[in-house]
Amino acid sequence: MNNFLRSPFSRTLLALSIASATTVSQAGSFGLIEQSASGQGSAYAGAAALGEDASTIYFNPAGMTRLSGQQIIVAGHIISPNADFTNNGSTTFAGTPLQGANSSTGDPAFIPNFYYSAELPNEIYVGVGVNVPFGLATEYSDGWVGRYHALNSEITSINVNPSIAWKATDKVSVGFGISIQYIDLELTNNIDSMAACLNLEAGFGVPGSPCAGYTIPGNAAQDSSTKLDGDSTEFGWNTGLLFDIDDKNRIGVAYRSAIKHNVSGNASYNLDAGGLQQLAAGLSSPPPTGSGFNILQNTTLEATAELPETFSLSYVGEVDDKWTALFDWTWTGWSSIDTITIRQAGGVPGLEPTLDLAYQNTNRFSVGVNYQHTDKLIYRGGLALDQTPIRSAESTSARIPGNDRTWLSLGAGYAPSTSWSFDVAYSHLFVSDTEINNTGSTTSGATLTGSYESSVDILSAQANFYF
Repeated sequence: MNNFLRSPFSRTLLALSIASATTVSQAGSFGLIEQSASGQGSAYAGAAALGEDASTIYFNPAGMTRLSGQQIIVAGHIISPNADFTNNGSTTFAGTPLQGANSSTGDPAFIPNFYYSAELPNEIYVGVGVNVPFGLATEYSDGWVGRYHALNSEITSINVNPSIAWKATDKVSVGFGISIQYIDLELTNNIDSMAACLNLEAGFGVPGSPCAGYTIPGNAAQDSSTKLDGDSTEFGWNTGLLFDIDDKNRIGVAYRSAIKHNVSGNASYNLDAGGLQQLAAGLSSPPPTGSGFNILQNTTLEATAELPETFSLSYVGEVDDKWTALFDWTWTGWSSIDTITIRQAGGVPGLEPTLDLAYQNTNRFSVGVNYQHTDKLIYRGGLALDQTPIRSAESTSARIPGNDRTWLSLGAGYAPSTSWSFDVAYSHLFVSDTEINNTGSTTSGATLTGSYESSVDILSAQANFYF
């Protein structure tokens, strides 16, 4: 048994279900910048300095000092990603070609936002934002070639962000907010029953031939499966400064803290009856007949992942009465989730698996313009380059096959009266082709090799009410 536990392949077996969970944290694209339709139209250029409506609570709470009276903002975004996978030599644990069809993934998702801001006496402003800072929904076809890496992946978050701002001088405003953040996830994938059974049989010296019923590596008809679900509620904070250089130019600086989530949940297994089910049950029985460890059994899991911090620097310059130039640089500290340690009830003490995600920090650069056509109508446009945190094909995840993205955004806002207005926006994201060559932390030992052709379309709308 000691040789078995020292084997990297076998240590992975002990954390099968959580290996699915952490691939979500590998993907930069599960972070969502879609927090207002007004900002969407200019690709969120200048977002930390603009302060044009109550959505500034998310981007820079100090921007509330530019808002008079009270505002309520309700926005929604339809995000439609698409990723078409083409197999290029994927293999089983035995090195033989992995059978299965190509597949596409990327179900449309709806992302809501809500904001409220109010002007108080003595240059004090308060507000609250409710939004979705992280999200994911991907679903592959049953039996596809990458089924041991991912089938269904869904992560949902809700962030409640009460905030306060103060206009300290005629030129300087400060803001601060608290984040109450909830995340929920559900992830599934298949298990190559032959790989798991042979590995357990050899590692624990099981007598007889409990795996004799498995003769073909990667046989989809004999696949087992696993599902992980879990949730977490944690706290963070954000702050910002707004500097008026003069009447036409200003700079915004904003910071949003990392939030360390302690996810707890459950792993469930549906094991093939051809031998793996009986073998796993026997090994999980008390000594001396079994290993005494909880292997491939329904159990509870815990994992800690620190979702990244962000820092933004924005500039807004009014060129004339109609044109406004917008610029933004946002840095995201994705390396905070570079390594994740897994704790599994009934696991092997001192041998908790760690997943090295090899994430890198990223930059997002955006430029945009606003054109005030009339007092009631404004047009917006913007371009952005959004870097991926994934370093290589070996660390690319089938959960979200990400790469660098180029944004092209257009939008408009219209105010029928002084009491309300609305904004609409559309963005198309051009995604560089993504290569994948990932063995990763799957108990099946399969390597997924191929490429993705991807794109994303986003349609946003927002209603603004003034009191």
